[in-house]
Amino acid sequence: MIGPRHETDRGMSIALTHVLTIGITTILIAMLLMSGSTMLETETERSAQTSLETVGERLAGEIDNVDRAASTGDSVTLTADHPQTVTNSRYSVELLPKNQCDDAPLLDGDEPCLKLSAYDVDVTVYVPVAIDADIDDEQSAPGGSIEISSDGNKIELTEANR
Repeated sequence: MIGPRHETDRGMSIALTHVLTIGITTILIAMLLMSGSTMLETETERSAQTSLETVGERLAGEIDNVDRAASTGDSVTLTADHPQTVTNSRYSVELLPKNQCDDAPLLDGDEPCLKLSAYDVDVTVYVPVAIDADIDDEQSAPGGSIEISSDGNKIELTEANR
């Protein structure tokens, strides 16, 4: 035998349904926001890596040009303008000698390399540099205008004064 129904049972059912609907909707929206922010962070890192690779390749070509021009014994200086930021993050450029490029991924340490590191995004890119000149110590400069100079024996990389 089923007991008598009270009029208050139905009102409780509607209130409970609304609370559950709002709770489930809130959880779904929170999950969408979390997955969206993770996807945005991944895309930002990928964009920073691509931008740093592009800047590194251009800079490696410019360093090679300075090295070739200075091979006659003349002093050569080139000011290269590059973006100051990649994906709204400042970055630094380091010219490393052969022995410091051993740990770089996809490089075997037989040639010097450029190390480009973004500050706000955890991205570091290594680009090989084909030059005949020596690199005494690691050379570094912030992204933007970079001065590349050579006296025919060694290459120097510094921030350009503008």
